[in-house]
Amino acid sequence: MPATLAMPTTTRLVTDEQVRFYVEQGYLVVPGLVAQEELDLLKQDLVHLARGGYPCPSLKPLPSDFSDDQVLENLLCVHQPHYLSPVMRSFVDHPGIAAVLARIVGAHLTPGWWDGAVKCMQSMLFVKPPGKPGQAWHQDEIYIPTRDRSLTGGWIAIDDATRENGCLYVLPGSHRPGYLYPSRSHQRTDEFDFGGESHGFDESGEVAVEVKAGSVVFFNGYLLHRSRRNRSRVYRRALVNHYMTAQSLLPWAGAEQDVRDGKTSVALCDFRTVIPVCGTDPYAWKGYTPGGQDVHLRSFDAEAIAKAPH
Repeated sequence: MPATLAMPTTTRLVTDEQVRFYVEQGYLVVPGLVAQEELDLLKQDLVHLARGGYPCPSLKPLPSDFSDDQVLENLLCVHQPHYLSPVMRSFVDHPGIAAVLARIVGAHLTPGWWDGAVKCMQSMLFVKPPGKPGQAWHQDEIYIPTRDRSLTGGWIAIDDATRENGCLYVLPGSHRPGYLYPSRSHQRTDEFDFGGESHGFDESGEVAVEVKAGSVVFFNGYLLHRSRRNRSRVYRRALVNHYMTAQSLLPWAGAEQDVRDGKTSVALCDFRTVIPVCGTDPYAWKGYTPGGQDVHLRSFDAEAIAKAPH
């Protein structure tokens, strides 16, 4: 039986013109979508998580006399924090965010081909302390494949994001060809985190997406985007959730193969650690896999920080 969730009834938050902008440019900023009290709760929960408040093998507690800054300054990113934290989980289907997603995720599809149903498969918590690097040009679809080009990031600004502290930069319209650019080593450890960078395009049209805390930046999975080093004295924290249409399968790494009539089809691999956000999930008959403690982090030097004088 398909699982059905009520479609968001929040007052329409985006206009038809904004939906068209998202389809054509590949990103959309919705200011003030998250309230200040929600941001305060996120900040408190981030410290609680970083201190090992949610038991998890990959999140080892640091000395109790560390300050909040000492706890946070080691972290760059926590993957799948919503598996552990009920606070982070509550933002997966946040009413305001869900209301926007229900209008834009599949808006590029032929009218009538998408019913507004959305599911979430990933959360990422970026801490980005002062002085720490950003991420080079990349496309999220490389890491999270969809079948209908519907991958959408919902980037929640926990702090004001500026050029100085490492805001997002996007290349408007770069999602339209549906092409995944090749990757190479960037050799720019002064500016970017480890890993590769997408290349083979003209980056001169990039746009800095400076936003106030509480804003949400939505962007398509094929959109080229990056961020630079945090050159300020303040954090640039962000919680990013990734979504797609409920109709798209998710042939992600580790997805179980679909077996029908005794035959296994790799093409039907479908990762089921997903959360329905709104509308009807036609694949609900497959069931859902709990996230458990499959949480990991990207840090700078956790052992050195733990051993350092304090």
